Amino acid sequence: MFARGIVALLTMALLGAAQAAQPSVVVGGKKFTEQQLIAEMTAQLLRSEGYKVDKRPDLGSSVLRSAQENGQVDIYWEYTGTSLIIYNKVKERLDAQQTYARVKRLDAAKELTWLQPSEANNTYAFAMREEEAKAKGIATLSDLATKVNDGEHLKFASNAEFYSRPDGLRPLQDLYAFTFERDDIIRMDGGLTYQALREGQADVALVLSTDGRVPAFGFVILEDDKGFFPSYALTPVVRTQFLEAHPGVAELLNTLSASLTSDTMATLNSRVDVGRESIEKVASEYLSKNNMLAPAVAGPAD
Repeated sequence: MFARGIVALLTMALLGAAQAAQPSVVVGGKKFTEQQLIAEMTAQLLRSEGYKVDKRPDLGSSVLRSAQENGQVDIYWEYTGTSLIIYNKVKERLDAQQTYARVKRLDAAKELTWLQPSEANNTYAFAMREEEAKAKGIATLSDLATKVNDGEHLKFASNAEFYSRPDGLRPLQDLYAFTFERDDIIRMDGGLTYQALREGQADVALVLSTDGRVPAFGFVILEDDKGFFPSYALTPVVRTQFLEAHPGVAELLNTLSASLTSDTMATLNSRVDVGRESIEKVASEYLSKNNMLAPAVAGPAD
């Protein structure tokens, strides 16, 4: 009995030492599906590598950013355009590479390290029903402009903000040299533009490029071939101090980032928002399918 007690005590001591040695990480996320998904994927990925994860996936954008700057959140995925425009107040128009380079440099001064950007770009976009776009030969915004200039009346569903703001519809039409007829523009709440396009009330709609309803409703994004819309590349951002202590995290997150495209995120978002699958299941299946989880993974993060 005495020997068994000693063994039990030793086992408990070893377990306690192992738990104490387990590195901890705080992973943040914002209050919408895409952010909750990427936070869960990050948590599962790190947990499979032996990290003790504290996941905080429902924070407001400014609160989350402040928490990271203050050292309360170690990792979250931000959008390049958000940091450029909202947090760093840069007003000049930059392309995707310039945007990433600028925020990487500016945020480095705040002890934040931007890792490799993904190809998932959650920005405004124009969408059409895929079959109609193919039938009309419209794949780009330049194609759309040509059709309108040739006299074709295409109904455009837009939210009120994009319609009226100084960096919205008017400058886009100026860049692409076309103008929707006033009667062809339907202004509505942003969430309703998807339904209007799906039901044929509109031919073209303003959408967010990685919204799950885009693939679920059979839409196609028109290529912004003149680069009007700012880049909002989904990118892992890590506190520099944390990354210096745990340099291997960079490779893990860069691998995940390299696997993500706008189509990928739209499909994953759709599984949650339209298919009503759990975020934990969608995240786990994606990581497993892409062989990113270490064999010892024990399930979704806390």
